[in-house]
Amino acid sequence: MSFNWRRPFTRRQGDDHHLTSNNDSTNHGSNGSFDRHGDAGTVSDGSLQYTVEKGGNDSPPAYQEATGAPVEVNSPLGYSVGPVSIIMLNIGKMIGTGVYSTPSNILRGTGSVGLSMIFWALGFFTSAANLSVYLEYAAYFPNRSGSEVVYLEQAYPRPRWLFPTAFAFQSVALSFSSSNAIVLAQYLFRINGHSPTAWQLKGVAVAGYTVAALFVSFHTRLSYHFSNAIGIIKLLTLIFVSLTGLVVLGGHIPVTRIPNPHLNFHNSFSGQTTPYGVTNALYKIIFSYAGFENAFNVVNEVKNPVKQIRKNGFVALLIVAVLYILANVAYFAAVPKEELVESQQIAASLFFTKVFGKSGAVRGLNFLIALSSFGNLIAVLIGSSRLIRECGRQGVLPFPRFWASTRPFGTPLGPYFVKWALTILMILAPPAGDAFNFITDLQVLPSAFFQLVMGIGLYVVRYRRSRLNLPRPEFKAWDVVVVFNILVQLYLVVMPWYPPAGGAYAGDVSFWYGTYVVTGVGILVACAIYYYLWISVIPKLRGYRIRQEVLRLEDGAQSHKLVKVPVAQLAEWDATHDAVGRPLNNSVVGSDRGSSGEKVGRDEKKDGSH
Repeated sequence: MSFNWRRPFTRRQGDDHHLTSNNDSTNHGSNGSFDRHGDAGTVSDGSLQYTVEKGGNDSPPAYQEATGAPVEVNSPLGYSVGPVSIIMLNIGKMIGTGVYSTPSNILRGTGSVGLSMIFWALGFFTSAANLSVYLEYAAYFPNRSGSEVVYLEQAYPRPRWLFPTAFAFQSVALSFSSSNAIVLAQYLFRINGHSPTAWQLKGVAVAGYTVAALFVSFHTRLSYHFSNAIGIIKLLTLIFVSLTGLVVLGGHIPVTRIPNPHLNFHNSFSGQTTPYGVTNALYKIIFSYAGFENAFNVVNEVKNPVKQIRKNGFVALLIVAVLYILANVAYFAAVPKEELVESQQIAASLFFTKVFGKSGAVRGLNFLIALSSFGNLIAVLIGSSRLIRECGRQGVLPFPRFWASTRPFGTPLGPYFVKWALTILMILAPPAGDAFNFITDLQVLPSAFFQLVMGIGLYVVRYRRSRLNLPRPEFKAWDVVVVFNILVQLYLVVMPWYPPAGGAYAGDVSFWYGTYVVTGVGILVACAIYYYLWISVIPKLRGYRIRQEVLRLEDGAQSHKLVKVPVAQLAEWDATHDAVGRPLNNSVVGSDRGSSGEKVGRDEKKDGSH
């Protein structure tokens, strides 16, 4: 028997955001069957319960598994993200320093100009495939910000809270942007030609990142306006580089500076490469395109999000891809291949020196790249703060009020503060060299792993929705695109284990090249062990179970809070709360929370520990 539920739900009286069935209940058998409970607003396939929620961003009702963070009907962060902000959020994160600094490394990795150019084009296709995966997830859950946080939570709801716990730890602990702040400081010093000491560099990096954090902390809409303005400047800078390159390629620069602008394009595929070099080049490409997904972090702040991000997200990616390729054409037209490979200078500096000589133009370039780096910090802060906030709203982090609240300025101050504090710590604590490179590389494997399981999880979500005969999403990625994305992510998980050409100690650190990979695996294993102890072992030993309840804050924000319910009171708790954790019929369970003596109820003022 099949059911079509495209228009079955009406609003529950007294709860505008919670949708429910017109019928009281409909029960069916097992093996692909489901229950529908009108009074609870849930849909069940026999093992999982789904709530049907509609947000205030003009998106259709979403069916999300009940352990997911509650939908915020009216976004406490507002709805300030329009088409321009979507484009500039993505461009602002994509165009940082990658296109100016990584072309030399990519050329070294690929071994030839021709293969290097192919890799820059390949970056567009890998990013477009990944963007399609994000977009289909957004079509399923259009009223939740936080991108990967939400998508992993919904793709893998069992074991309950496992993926939210692991991803939250990885997202918070590794959320620092120290390398970007250091790059900003380096370019600021290059403007006046000063060679800073290590602590001078760190001091300017701290100051720069602090200023960026302050810019976004006091007003959400103004932070978007500022991000948009810097994004436009970054775009114009890259357009200028690209157009200058076309002028060079046309032979309009004196031969005393650039004798043969076509030299690098003769026998452009000559050169040698290695598997390690290709992998390293691909990582650099992905680093340069990182940011195409930034708008998915603010989905609940976008009106009609799927349509808007589908159109403007691909526009932003296409613009950046074209400019990246043209910028590399400019570099190869002006700078001989050997100089690019051997030089310690960034490609953009070599390019401007060749074209304009050692003049103030190079200083101007350094200023524009520094501004580009600063804009990147702004865009990353905006996006990652929403991601971290969503981790907190899942209830798996302590003190959910701290993460979810937007008071007093209507901004996520808690996530901003944590990201700022971790970044400052990682700027000041590790010495330059091995320690800094190791900590930066540490993010590689966990990130690739979660991207891989997210791609696979899309098929899990499709399967579960097909069992329930739920409506077709507003956007659905082609299977060939999804499979291509999964294969790319699998490659990125496997290849870091492959040793560099010079042997096991020839990486970017003086010790074993795979140390960061093993440590990344260790982080994931540690998350699993912590989860098992927290959710299973300790509750059994101490006679309680973990349950979730909905926490409503004064600013309209909502969050889950995980609470300890004594085993003796478990049946009463389950009977008086729905699947999401809301009390049924305004009932409150007046029981002790574990051994803490706190009462379990929706209106508690204190944040419970988990």
